Amino acid sequence: MALVISALLPVFLLIVLGFILKRSLLRLDTQWHGLERLTYYVLFPVLLVQTLVKADLTTVPVAGVGGALLLSLLLMSLLCLGLRPLLARCAIDGPAFTSIFQGATRWQTYVALAVSVNLYGDTGLALASVAMVAIIPLVNVFSVSVLAHYASPEKQSVQAILMTVVRNPLIWACAIGLVLNTLHLPLPRIWHEVADALGRSSLAIGLLVTGAGLQLAGMFRPSLAASVAVFLKLVLMPVLAIALALWFGLTGSNLAIVAVCSAVPASSSAYVLARQMGGDAPLLAQIITLQTILAAFTMPIVIALVA
Repeated sequence: MALVISALLPVFLLIVLGFILKRSLLRLDTQWHGLERLTYYVLFPVLLVQTLVKADLTTVPVAGVGGALLLSLLLMSLLCLGLRPLLARCAIDGPAFTSIFQGATRWQTYVALAVSVNLYGDTGLALASVAMVAIIPLVNVFSVSVLAHYASPEKQSVQAILMTVVRNPLIWACAIGLVLNTLHLPLPRIWHEVADALGRSSLAIGLLVTGAGLQLAGMFRPSLAASVAVFLKLVLMPVLAIALALWFGLTGSNLAIVAVCSAVPASSSAYVLARQMGGDAPLLAQIITLQTILAAFTMPIVIALVA
């Protein structure tokens, strides 16, 4: 447990620092919006490409790690859709349902990668990157589709949904990294030096941006919708993923990385997507804040149980 806490502590301290900076030194939303775009479109994609280029995927149980997380995502998505009629009877409308769906299925990649690195170094980073390759494309397709069906004032066409997914820079980064790794294409030394520098900064800046986006309003009186999303993501999702990982025969660091990736809070990028597509963005902000704060307590327990 002490090892797990020591790996998690720097991550959550950076989130807290981002929260403080937003309310003291960097108060303008435009400042954080710029950092968010820089991380999302440049720093984080470079980290993904570089990690996958350097990873020895022959030593990584790609099918086990990716399969466990992929199946847990599918099961959680089906569960959310199955709960839709019950939630509707509880006065939870379409836009609010999309926030529950995103809160239960999306994951905070900055936290997952940072904790994985702190726990297992380059091996942890490679394993977490494999998890991202498995999850990022599918979770974006699901989120956009659910928002288009339940929240958008005008129904999105299949082509529009696909274009939204295709424009995701993280999906392209995963694809490029895997192609370069598979083909063993040599890259110049200058690329590695620049990419390593950008990659190191991406996690720190990403965690600061996550903290800056936290909204404490309504935190002490969470709505039913927010409570449901917190339970599904922080309790049920890790149970599903770990059970599937054990079924795939994963142990040690492989099992621990599945636990890390499944136990992280929802991504702040979900909030941006909700604003763009008519979801209940204030509800999602409350969900992300609650999950991020509570994950500081639930993640050490989940990881310690399997590490």
